[in-house]
Amino acid sequence: MGNYDVTIIGAGLAGLQCACLLGRKGLRVLLVDRKNTLDQKIHTTGIFVRRTLLDFDIPDDCLGPAIKHVTLYSPALRSMEFVSEHDEFRIGRMGQLYHRYLQQCLLAGVEWLPETSYLGYVSTNGKLTVRLGDDEVTTRYLIGADGARSRVARDLQLDQNREWIVGVESVYEGAVLDGPPRLLCFLDPELAPGYIAWIAHDGEEAHLGVGGYSANFDPNAALETFRSRVAHIIDLRNAKQIERRAGYIPVGGVLRNIANTHGLLLGDAAGAVSPLTAGGLDPCMRLSAFAAQVVGEYLSSGNPQALSAYSGELFRARFASRLWARRIAANLNQRQLIELGCAVLRFPLINRIARHVFFGRGSFPDVSQEVADRYSERLCPKS
Repeated sequence: MGNYDVTIIGAGLAGLQCACLLGRKGLRVLLVDRKNTLDQKIHTTGIFVRRTLLDFDIPDDCLGPAIKHVTLYSPALRSMEFVSEHDEFRIGRMGQLYHRYLQQCLLAGVEWLPETSYLGYVSTNGKLTVRLGDDEVTTRYLIGADGARSRVARDLQLDQNREWIVGVESVYEGAVLDGPPRLLCFLDPELAPGYIAWIAHDGEEAHLGVGGYSANFDPNAALETFRSRVAHIIDLRNAKQIERRAGYIPVGGVLRNIANTHGLLLGDAAGAVSPLTAGGLDPCMRLSAFAAQVVGEYLSSGNPQALSAYSGELFRARFASRLWARRIAANLNQRQLIELGCAVLRFPLINRIARHVFFGRGSFPDVSQEVADRYSERLCPKS
């Protein structure tokens, strides 16, 4: 039985980054994942936005070429182009990136336990005994980075995601798409109810995917239909499928109660995904960095107040408009109405709003500063 300061369940981007940062603080960290290698069963397309690329040191060789073009398609496949003056997106080579981050974790002293399932924990005299496969470890703190349907969240009696969409995509090499690298977004409630179908092509890899509410569609069948429907847009005849990805994407907004004195939640487990766009990498990076700061303070001081700033209640106000937009998107199921909405996007004012959705820098709050400031104001209100 090992003894650790922090045990992290889930070695996706959130768990890897938090483990590395905590290891660099000198804490004894155990990182656990069910997979035996991190390039298996990747769930995300891996699109990094400009704000993330500017604020975090992501290895350049783990990123594809820059993308600044977006094409939006109506249900009738009428297209509208958006072009930014900046390099807005880069598609991560996620398996390679996960391995790179794992190497950084190991250099920081993190212990790595692959091919191991989390089975639960019990608390005794301030110590947690965590059951991992056929073994047990003791830990001072437990972190759930185990995805949208987090078992750790349930065991910690924290909030759990109740709303999600299901996404599935195929990744190709050798696909041919005319023009520069671009993202293509397709609005069609028959193919992707409540969300979109997409092509993300950076000139090296092409990701074809669909997402939507699972009660309303068969993701695999929808993906095959989508592939046939866009055959005149992207040529896959000589392309090689190198990967198939699928997963649950929480879209109910960051959860309110995501931390207590036994543990906390990261990434998808915390609902840290944009309700509107379902983008989760920027929230993942920011919340993981903040969690490492908060956990370090809590374990060094023993003061539960250190955890108070790590609260979804303090984050959710930033997402009010996106939560309303999610409600609207979830109920848009008439192709004619969506077609009309796409036509309205051509008006200058509405077009600017659409550009802001694609290219705006607003994302997850810069929690290390913004949330800390608001928390301080609660403790010491201005007179």
